[in-house]
Amino acid sequence: MAVLKVKFTKTKRDKLAQILWILNWVSVVSGIILFSLGLFLKIEIKKRNEVMAKGDINSVPNMLISVGVIACIINFLGGKICYDCSDANKFSRWKLVMLPYIVCTFCFTFCILVGALMCYTMRNELEESLYLGLRDAIKFYKDTDIPGRCFLKKTVDLLQIGFRCCGNNGFRDWFEIQWVSPRYLNMASKEVLDRLKSNVDGKFLVDGVPFSCCNPSSPRPCIQYQLTNNSAHYNYDFLTEELNIWMKGCREALLDYYTGIMRSIGIAALLIWLFELSVLIGVRYLQTAMKNVLLLGDLEGESDGWLLENSFVETAKYNINIIKNLGKANQISTVSGMDDPNINVQNTDCDKTNITTKSIPAAR
Repeated sequence: MAVLKVKFTKTKRDKLAQILWILNWVSVVSGIILFSLGLFLKIEIKKRNEVMAKGDINSVPNMLISVGVIACIINFLGGKICYDCSDANKFSRWKLVMLPYIVCTFCFTFCILVGALMCYTMRNELEESLYLGLRDAIKFYKDTDIPGRCFLKKTVDLLQIGFRCCGNNGFRDWFEIQWVSPRYLNMASKEVLDRLKSNVDGKFLVDGVPFSCCNPSSPRPCIQYQLTNNSAHYNYDFLTEELNIWMKGCREALLDYYTGIMRSIGIAALLIWLFELSVLIGVRYLQTAMKNVLLLGDLEGESDGWLLENSFVETAKYNINIIKNLGKANQISTVSGMDDPNINVQNTDCDKTNITTKSIPAAR
C-alpha cells in the first residue's frame, strides 16, 4: 500500500510544478547562504588561528562551504526539471533521471543535517584547541625577538583588550610563567636576582599581569603588579576588593564567542534542511504523479502521487534485498537438472586429417 497517497488533477500537477520551480530557485539562494555562513566561520577561525592549536576545527566551515556549493548545483538542476514537468512531453526526457536525482538530493539534505548538528558538537574540540593554543601563546609572550613568535605579544594583547579577558583560564595564569623579556630585566638588581634564584627553573615570576588585562572602566588606576600584596597598595584588599583587571579567562571568552556564532549557524542550517526536505517531498510527489499519468496514457486525467510506493517495512526489505544481491549480479545461475551447455562438447582433432594424399606425377 502506498504511503501518503494523494490524487492530482492536471491543474494540481501544473501548479505543483510551478511552485517547485520557484522553491528550487529559493533553494539556490539558501545554498548561497550556507556557503556564506561557512566562509564567515572559516574567516573568523582564521583570524585567531595563532591562539588555536591545529585540529579538526575547520571541519564544520569546510562542510558548510561544500554543502552550499552542492546545494546551488542540485537546486539549479531541480528548477529545470520542475519547469519541464509542467509539460508531459518534456517530462519524458527526465523520467529516468528523476528517481536518481531524488535519491542524491535526499543524501545531500542529510549532509545539511549533519553540518547543522556538527555546529553543536564542535564545542569540545574548539575548547581543547583554544586551551592548547592560548597556553603556548602566553608561554611565548616574552619572545619578541624570536622569529615566528615576535607577533604573539601583540596578538595576545589585542585579544585581551578586545574580548575583555585575561590569561587562559584567568589572570593567575600569568603568575606561573615568565612573561617579561630578559632584555628588560636589570640583572644588577638584587630583587631580580633573588627572584631568579628562588625559582627552580630560574624564571622571573611575579604576581603581575600585562597592561592589556586592565579594565579601563575601573575608577582606580590599574594595579598590574603585586596583585596579591595588600601592603604594596594604599587602601587595597586582595581578598575582598574587586580587582580592576579582567576576571574572565580568554579561553572562556573565545569559547562563548564562537559558540554563539555556531549556534546561530546551526539554527540557520536546520531551517534550510527543513526547507530542502519539504521541497524534496514535493518533487517526489510530482515525479510519481507524472510517472503514473504516463502509465495511464491520459495526459489530461487524474493520477496518484505518493511518498513511497509500498509501506516503510516493504520498502526497507526491498532495498536490503537489492544490497544483498549486488554481489551476486555477475554470478551465472544454473537450472537444476540441466547440464552446462559448455560441458561434454566434443573436441575436434586438429592434428589428424582424413584427406588422401595424392601422388605427384613423375617428370618425364
